[in-house]
Amino acid sequence: MRTEDVLAAVATGLWHWDNTSGTVTFDAEAARLLGLPAERCELTESAARARFHAVDWVEIQGVISLAVAEGTLAEARLRVVDEAGRVLRTVRSRTREVQKDEHTILVGTIQEVPEPQPGTAPARAAMVTGDWRRNREAFLLDAGRALAEARSTAEVLRVAAGLSMPGFEPSALAVYGAEAGRMAMLGQHGYGPQDLEAFLDLPLDARHPAAEVIRTGRAIYIPSPADYERRFPAVWQLVARFHRQSWAFLPLIHAGQTIGAWMAGFSVPVSFTPDERSVLTTVARMLAQALSRASDHEAEKELSVGLQRSMMPTVQPDLPGMSVAARYVPTGGGLQVGGDWYDMIPLPNGKSALVIGDVQGHDVRAAGLMGQLRIALRAYASEGHHPDAVLSRASRFLAGINGTGEEAVDPRFATCLYIEVDPATGLLVIARAGHPDPAIRLSDGTMLVRSTAGGLPLGIDPDTDYPTTWLVLEPDETMLVCTDGLIETGGHDLETGWNRLREIIEGHPLAEHEDGLEKLADLLVQAVHGPSSHYTTGPLVDRREDDIALLLLHREPPPAGAVAVPPRRTVMSIAQAEPERIAQARHQVRELMRGWTDAEQVDSAVLMVSEMLTNVLVHTDGDALLMAAISGESGNRRIRVDVADSSDELPHRRHPGEMASSGRGLVLMELLAGAWGVEPRGEGKNIWFELYESASPVATDLESIT
Repeated sequence: MRTEDVLAAVATGLWHWDNTSGTVTFDAEAARLLGLPAERCELTESAARARFHAVDWVEIQGVISLAVAEGTLAEARLRVVDEAGRVLRTVRSRTREVQKDEHTILVGTIQEVPEPQPGTAPARAAMVTGDWRRNREAFLLDAGRALAEARSTAEVLRVAAGLSMPGFEPSALAVYGAEAGRMAMLGQHGYGPQDLEAFLDLPLDARHPAAEVIRTGRAIYIPSPADYERRFPAVWQLVARFHRQSWAFLPLIHAGQTIGAWMAGFSVPVSFTPDERSVLTTVARMLAQALSRASDHEAEKELSVGLQRSMMPTVQPDLPGMSVAARYVPTGGGLQVGGDWYDMIPLPNGKSALVIGDVQGHDVRAAGLMGQLRIALRAYASEGHHPDAVLSRASRFLAGINGTGEEAVDPRFATCLYIEVDPATGLLVIARAGHPDPAIRLSDGTMLVRSTAGGLPLGIDPDTDYPTTWLVLEPDETMLVCTDGLIETGGHDLETGWNRLREIIEGHPLAEHEDGLEKLADLLVQAVHGPSSHYTTGPLVDRREDDIALLLLHREPPPAGAVAVPPRRTVMSIAQAEPERIAQARHQVRELMRGWTDAEQVDSAVLMVSEMLTNVLVHTDGDALLMAAISGESGNRRIRVDVADSSDELPHRRHPGEMASSGRGLVLMELLAGAWGVEPRGEGKNIWFELYESASPVATDLESIT
């Protein structure tokens, strides 16, 4: 015996509510209890809602929402009404959310609550009581909430199509808009595509009830087909085949202007009493407000998308031996445009330039300045200027726009990273203006943040110089450049933000995915924004705090048989005027040795690098060039560090006294390095040391030599 038969024997019906399809299925017993023919049926949401008292419906919505959130059973009493709004019976509903395929549905039972015997008190009072006025107020409250949440014209029309109340359920709806002397149907419910050809576009002076409503701003109520035929005989010939009994045409008025008309058609006769007209008028006003908000929102979105498309160039995928991926994500509010941008510029020498920057602010002025600055940078680059000259000219350009003294109006600055790329050799010439450093994903998956020389943000000082840094992107390496929105969003600082991105970059195998670089770009954005569910409702709604722009540049792996390049290597220069970069060099070496088995060897390498670089800056007049590379398999790796300078004077062993503050460099090398040496060159020398991961650590009392 089926479950439905067992429940029917005890006068209990079953129903399924599917929010995805917007349908409600009742078995035969449930249909009987709702005043429908005693057979299995499927209704739309609006038709199902019309079978219950509106006041009860509004209250049970809250009960079900709470039960779904808590994972419990929702139980309530509802009054079943007929088409005229008369109460037929009271039923008890029990509802629970269940999983079906990839979505959830509501499953429940309904059972009639017997009327109390004369002279006895009811076992339990009805959940709610009320009359027509309370019924109307509950319906309007529900309709107002639904229309207020609609964000697009399509959503507003969908909500309007679902509006229903007992005895007052339209079987057809249509919304008309007016523009340039013509009336067009914006949306409808209850008609087929073949039924709309005659109503899609009409002149405003046509003899049509909707056109008359728009012209006069007054509602038209047609209680019977005979009245329709008498007043609008030409239109009646087109609508008679739909067999509806009553119609209401109401003006949609916003800010004192009639922006359209709303038609509600009824399959049952409606007399349009004052109460019914009041409800229709109120709904029309709410509908007009919702349509106006949706129109403004869509216009704003169209403007936002247009600005983004005009300001965000397409990335050229034709760099020989390289691939590029880019993303731009605006903040969550306003026009969703801001000051972040990226660009890819072909240069006269056959190379290409990658540019990424961030103008201060997230408003229209920031977007406008960004567009001007992007055009200026493209112009300077196309003239063939060196990266430092491009940024110097751009800074002067932005300072001129900002003005000076009393002429300065809302001055803004901009950070920028300009990279000249040679696809043939992988050489990167980088000029930086207050922007975050680039990050390199090495061929073994390790990520390093490469320290580069830089100057002030653009627009602060028109005479600022921008030093350049030369790097080589080796085969199978990937460079990430981004704005600070990708790093510091969500309460992160520069260090923790990079650590968050490092997990994504190092954990994504590019070679295993056909579109590995594009997938990596998506994962980086998602690491900051979270899953797509955070964009809708709940405590994690819209974590976007800043615009995000990012560029990924990947150099293709070397061909088979090519000379292998150490998977981990770094190169950086330290100028005499930049002793603070010694700290960056120490950090770079420590990051390079991340995952090294012996932590004491990591400390030793950092100490020796610091000593070698300091000696160059103190005892010579030139700059220091640091080169470090790791080779071998994990557990049996070797690191070699070279520090080169332009001085011909070779280091020599000293015997520092107990109070001496220098002279211990070679002593450190002998004690800590697995191997070391000094190599004279044509101009200058190179000091190097090596450490071996498999070597047994040598216990050393560093305090005795420092």
